[in-house]
Amino acid sequence: MILSLGHGAILTVGRDVDRAKRAPEAFTALGLLAIVALAARIQTFGNPVLGFDEQFYLLVGDRMLQGATPYVDIFDRKPIGLFVIYAGARLLGGDGFVQYKLMAACFATGTAWVIFLLARRHTTRFGATAAAATYLLWLDFMEGEGGQASVLYAFPMALAAKAVAHAAAGRGRTRRFGAAAMAAVGLATQVKYSVLIEGIYFGCALLWLGRRDGEPWDRLIASAAMWITCAALPTALALAWYAGHGHAHEFLFCNFASVLGQQRRPIATELAGLAIIAGIVAPLLAGVVASRPWRDKDAVTGVIAGWLIASIASLLAYGRFDSPHYGIPPLVPCTILLAPSLDGARRRRTAIIASLGVVWAVGQTVLAVSEREKGGREAALAVAAAARPAKGCIYIYDGYPALYMQTHSCLPTRWAFPGHLATVDEASSAALGVDPVAEVARILAAHPDAIVDDFPRFAFGNPATRRILEGALAEHYHLAACIPTGHSRIRLVYRRGPGNSRAPSACPHTLVS
Repeated sequence: MILSLGHGAILTVGRDVDRAKRAPEAFTALGLLAIVALAARIQTFGNPVLGFDEQFYLLVGDRMLQGATPYVDIFDRKPIGLFVIYAGARLLGGDGFVQYKLMAACFATGTAWVIFLLARRHTTRFGATAAAATYLLWLDFMEGEGGQASVLYAFPMALAAKAVAHAAAGRGRTRRFGAAAMAAVGLATQVKYSVLIEGIYFGCALLWLGRRDGEPWDRLIASAAMWITCAALPTALALAWYAGHGHAHEFLFCNFASVLGQQRRPIATELAGLAIIAGIVAPLLAGVVASRPWRDKDAVTGVIAGWLIASIASLLAYGRFDSPHYGIPPLVPCTILLAPSLDGARRRRTAIIASLGVVWAVGQTVLAVSEREKGGREAALAVAAAARPAKGCIYIYDGYPALYMQTHSCLPTRWAFPGHLATVDEASSAALGVDPVAEVARILAAHPDAIVDDFPRFAFGNPATRRILEGALAEHYHLAACIPTGHSRIRLVYRRGPGNSRAPSACPHTLVS
């Protein structure tokens, strides 16, 4: 018995010494990854119109600090946790645009650090760092260079994976690590509900680990109940807050029921988007296959491999592929499994560093092309200057949601995200809780000071709301500015009242002929 205790003490001391040795390298890696994250995103910080989604999240966060309540005063389907994060970024001061990008860079760095810690179990410090850096650089190919929801929730999901990995590596601690993992999943759920399938996978993995460790069924069932509670608690607390303020209906409709009313894009469009996502992720998946992780009988590797499969299943089940950012979730488990193949002798390491440099350069080119296609800071400021209201509100029928902040405009509608009222996907009260035709008519009857539109017209626009808009523009507005925001896209600013007979420069011929 004494020998057994002594042996256990020696093992404990050995683990403590090992952890002490690895602590400096872990924090060195964190610093290096922070530099990589900033280098990968550096050219985006000055662009206030990086992505429509994150512009809108910042707008909601900003209006929350001014007293607005999401779902009640501003419609959207994202969980409240996402808007709380953006409200927090808005508290950092400034105009909010640089601040939220720095906040997102911190989240991405945190995710990369967890990738390093998990990969370090089965490879050298170099291989783990290279894998984590690959994650940060690959985000630039997937519209993940800013604050997309999938960039933010990747951090708590990575922490959940780390807790499950601890349970897989140890014996008899599944309940404790399971509670931590499912609490992290619960937080991720309040950033985006699409993590549900991955969360269910982690729960199933924990149950399997519990049985592996010989836990009796009654204890395992009690653990499962606790884990489910941990995962559901953040959403339950959010619902309880809304119910306590008399807005349970708005919360439940926006978060859950409204998604059933959305229409799908044509299957050919979605398949084309899925092909793009597959093409971007394919090199990483090929690297994982080449490293043959199935040869490793370690339980932790099995957990991460299962997570990769679950993340791909989640991506496919979500069913929307029109933007590359929908393909971000598999990146984390993929780069963890890729780590052992990103190592080798000095010559191979030199080649890997050079390859990462090439990936960075290509990523910067992708970002530059994207800004040229979508417009950047100068274009956004020009549109804001042309649309700034003399009094009252502007209305963005199709254009940058950031303009509401840039022009200090009030919101003319609860449905402030342009796509909610202007696209065929949302063309029903089942999707929005209001008839979009009636709502657009109401907005226009209030005579907004300026209206922002886009040319060429969006391929999946709502023809019914478009007809109402064009009638109001012809009767009460004049085309005041046409501002190119790319070589093939022009933002149109209409102002109320008669205008000059001369058309503004850069206007499409079809609008002024």
